[in-house]
Amino acid sequence: MNATHVGIVWNPAKTSKEDLGEALAEAIGDGEAPRVSWYETSVEDPGRGQAQEALDAGADVVVAAGGDGTVRAVAECLADTETESALGIVPMGTGNLLSRNLEVPLNSLPDAFAAALGGDTRTVDLAWAQADCGDGDVRLAFTVMAGIGIDAHMITETDEDLKGKVGWLAYVESLGRAVSASDIIAMGLAVDGGETERHQAHTLIVGNCGLLTGGVTLLPDATPDDGELDMLVLSADGVSGWLDTLRSMVWDNGLKRLVGASDKAESSESVDHRRLTEVVVDLEQPRMLELDGDEVGETARITFSVQPAALQVRVPRD
Repeated sequence: MNATHVGIVWNPAKTSKEDLGEALAEAIGDGEAPRVSWYETSVEDPGRGQAQEALDAGADVVVAAGGDGTVRAVAECLADTETESALGIVPMGTGNLLSRNLEVPLNSLPDAFAAALGGDTRTVDLAWAQADCGDGDVRLAFTVMAGIGIDAHMITETDEDLKGKVGWLAYVESLGRAVSASDIIAMGLAVDGGETERHQAHTLIVGNCGLLTGGVTLLPDATPDDGELDMLVLSADGVSGWLDTLRSMVWDNGLKRLVGASDKAESSESVDHRRLTEVVVDLEQPRMLELDGDEVGETARITFSVQPAALQVRVPRD
């Protein structure tokens, strides 16, 4: 179904209204132009308030034109208001994580607009993190992955050019640095209302999608519309532990799946894969919480949960 009223929430740090307007006009071509409303984000409000303005104005598609932070803010608004309006994405960040997982065009603004205006509509889940990051409990959405700890940041921020060339092998360099930098801490994990399990680990990642930049799949079982989240706990300590982690990720959950020898994520001594709908995480010491690559603050307690079928997202037609 073609959009009749498009609200464009755009990040001026990523692009200009003029460039977006030109790309939009190219996407429309000789077709019937929808009504278009523009909403500029700010440092104080990265997109949630603007998305609500677009909904209040009657937009049937709200386009997030910016990076992962803009997409996350707009998605959070749409899911919280339980609107029937769809999310369109014009990716302009460095990660563009949700776009990669949903195959939204990354290198053509007109093609991305074309998908938002007249593409197929895909129902996807949204993940939530509730945590106290210093100013009381906050509830924030994320579309792809959340991470706790320095090592989670290391994994998501490994050199982009290298990942694009050699995939998982790009992590060898960063994993090598982590051998000396890892900080193992005690954490409790209560999965789906169960008893709290005690772990010694340095990294916890919870995701709704599994694909990172460079074609790297971190959570091999994760799909954005299965009503579940995937959790990865890394507990490598020292050289032998990191070698086990590397073997598990490159071989057990990489090459074996590629050749059809495995069809689900495999755990190892230092790598624990789980599937769940909710997990309560208690950390012995506060750690930085990241949502879709953005640091949101240090916290010692987080509840991750999934909102099934929370969003209608425009994607390219089959």
